[in-house]
Amino acid sequence: MATAAAGALGLLWGWLWSERFWLPQNVSWADLEGPGNGYGYPRARHILSVFPLAAGVFSVRLLFERFIAKPSALHIGIQDSCPYQVQPNAILEKVFISITKYPDEKRLEGLSKQLDWDVRKIQCWFRHRRNQDKPPTLTKFCESMWRFTFYLCIFCYGIRFLWSSPWFWDTRQCWHSYPYQPLTSGLYYYYIMELAFYWSLMFSQFTDIKRKDFLIMFVHHLATIALITFSYINNMVRVGTLVMCLHDASDFLLEAAKLANYAKYQRLCDTLFVVFSAVFVVTRLGIYPFWILNTTLFESWEMIGPYPSWWLFNGLLLILQVLHVIWSYLIARIAFKALIRGKVTCPGRIRPRLCTLHPFLTSFLFSMPGGSWTVSSLACI
Repeated sequence: MATAAAGALGLLWGWLWSERFWLPQNVSWADLEGPGNGYGYPRARHILSVFPLAAGVFSVRLLFERFIAKPSALHIGIQDSCPYQVQPNAILEKVFISITKYPDEKRLEGLSKQLDWDVRKIQCWFRHRRNQDKPPTLTKFCESMWRFTFYLCIFCYGIRFLWSSPWFWDTRQCWHSYPYQPLTSGLYYYYIMELAFYWSLMFSQFTDIKRKDFLIMFVHHLATIALITFSYINNMVRVGTLVMCLHDASDFLLEAAKLANYAKYQRLCDTLFVVFSAVFVVTRLGIYPFWILNTTLFESWEMIGPYPSWWLFNGLLLILQVLHVIWSYLIARIAFKALIRGKVTCPGRIRPRLCTLHPFLTSFLFSMPGGSWTVSSLACI
């Protein structure tokens, strides 16, 4: 039994690390064991160093939020206040947790008879109970300030690093001598820091206040980590750095707009969102397809030819482009209405209502592999 299990495990391991899937023809893992230059070639075992680094990033975040972000929030007038605590009621709490947070008229009348409470009082209880679960503005400000700081710093580092990299100016250099492209210290730190940051977000999701998008963001972080890890193991790190830097260009702008939103600087919030929209559309609908996809699809085909993991990598990048088109349409529509009228029309649960761009941003979620390879949906609150 033990021998059969070991054999099956060996077959699975061999299938997962098949050279014919990961590497071009006539290339083996043994060929990439050499020292190369700098940090050698990317290896799967390098990923293990990410986990202690991610824990360190998470610790830095806690210190940053406590000693920098929170004092900054208080300085600009964001109150450190707790939400209104509702009157404890076991029956209403059970309905709220197990059945619905938005009871209909029939259920409200039944609860009114059962508790001998006025229907309006029960409606107020549910409204306050829903608000009680919402994260305080101070908490959201601190989280956004941390992400803004990281995205801005990693974007500046990426631009500085890529500016002196030959593949930034000539994308064919992404595939020259591939996969025999040794790591440099700058490239290694750039990639590992991005991956560690997203692992830290995985950690923090279980300690932060739970939100409606918990599952969506959990899946997003997993996808981001998988894509960064995949491109690292496959040594597609040169084009990977271009993708990461390209997406980081708009991430920090969105977080800046959120900070302005929480601080109630509506004009600044709207302006930043419009700037973010322009950068997002230019990078995702212009630079990404005509620069990134051009080199991953056509230049790489010409220089190294296709192989199994090449198809997978490009398939993921093409799916990402489809999402870019959808998200750009939604963002452009909101920005256009904000520029023309300063407000947007959006459907509520019962009837349409007008929402300014300022509070709209509080429900806008964003991210994409490599420091931003994804975006979420748009909705009025």
